[in-house]
Amino acid sequence: MDSTLACLAAWMPRQRWYAAKGRLPSLRLVGRWDLPAHDCTVRTFLVADEGALPVVLYQIPVVARATATVDAHPDHVIGSPEPGTTFIDGPHDPAYSSALLRLIVEGGEAAGPGTSVVGRPSQRIQDGGERSASVLAGEQSNTSLIFRPGGDGTPIICKVFRQLHPGLNPDIELTTALAAAGSTHVPPAVGAIEGRWPDTTTEVGSVTGSLAFAQEFLPGVEDAWRVALRAAAAGDDFTSRAHALGEATADVHVALARLFPTRAALPDDREATAVTWRRRLTIAMAEVPAIADQRDAVEEVYARALEAEWPPLQRIHGDYHLGQVLHDATRGWVLLDFEGEPLRPMTERTRPDHALRDVAGMLRSFDYVGGSIRLDHPDHASGAVREWVRAARQGFVEGYAAVSGADLGVQSALLSALELDKAVYEAIYEARNRPTWVAIPLRAIMRLVERPAAVG
Repeated sequence: MDSTLACLAAWMPRQRWYAAKGRLPSLRLVGRWDLPAHDCTVRTFLVADEGALPVVLYQIPVVARATATVDAHPDHVIGSPEPGTTFIDGPHDPAYSSALLRLIVEGGEAAGPGTSVVGRPSQRIQDGGERSASVLAGEQSNTSLIFRPGGDGTPIICKVFRQLHPGLNPDIELTTALAAAGSTHVPPAVGAIEGRWPDTTTEVGSVTGSLAFAQEFLPGVEDAWRVALRAAAAGDDFTSRAHALGEATADVHVALARLFPTRAALPDDREATAVTWRRRLTIAMAEVPAIADQRDAVEEVYARALEAEWPPLQRIHGDYHLGQVLHDATRGWVLLDFEGEPLRPMTERTRPDHALRDVAGMLRSFDYVGGSIRLDHPDHASGAVREWVRAARQGFVEGYAAVSGADLGVQSALLSALELDKAVYEAIYEARNRPTWVAIPLRAIMRLVERPAAVG
């Protein structure tokens, strides 16, 4: 097993979903489980990276084949833990993908040392015969496989969670509940895989959590970011589409408030929010010194929000932006990826929160459309781009208010603070990852402290 862990540890830092970039993992095997296969071994390792703080538990599906028979692309080869055997990254091998889908759509159980697994179908899907599988490119924290039927069956997308947490993943919990309630704004759930493994925090007992989630896949559609970016670059009016997106967002929020418990905001909630806002501002000032000049003005926006009346807290999307929405010709706007912010602990992602946090996230996303165009196409008239962004933002909040019934004028202090905090977070992210983009959130911070009540 030492050779297996060494092989995985050398490969993991090159993967997009590996959280601790820049250092080698310190791995401990927590459990493993197998899926049936004919000419190879299909095994999923659960390994704890004890060099991370807190410790991160990873799910690593592997197909072990005789080295002489391997014809996988080099990028998909993990390595050879022992002579004569080669590990392939499971999602890129048909033995894993077909066994995974079968467990989800048919149900069943699998097991291994320290681990037990069960497939839980959500619906009977239209059989399309043998499905070809491909890995979705560009994901950061998970690995998704798209299963396309050979006939008239239902296309499926299956998300394999790379970082594991105890408890039901909110993407499964919220999407399944919304789809079961008849919402047209989420793809119908196909099924999920649930696992039980040793508790890595106490070393006593075991925990249950989510390993994978499958939904119907919508082929030939674009995400809202591409749709909006193209419209803005061409100068096409987006107001009505933004209004419809606001309506869809509100419709999902109303459904979530009906399906899951809500509660009044407590003094402890305000204090926790204040601590988070101030901590993030402190980090941002250290990484983007220009923000320090706005410290007093930012804190005034936060203070007004903390003194204002807060609406009830409820379950929300939690990481909402244009890239999390698809536009389908028949369904309209469809929301995806209800996992919440990947860097937040799962316990935080599943708590009731401000519905306005999602609204603020989308407002920031529209602002990023304009900022992206200004950076990539400086020849575009800046006034026209600003007007496009203003109209799209206004259309979105008007659509949201029309369906939700929320008085965004009364709640403007809270909404402005949430958007400002999001911009502060973006400034930190851009400073660390895309320094040339820092200007986008920095301009937003300047605007929001000057006109904190504006939502347009």
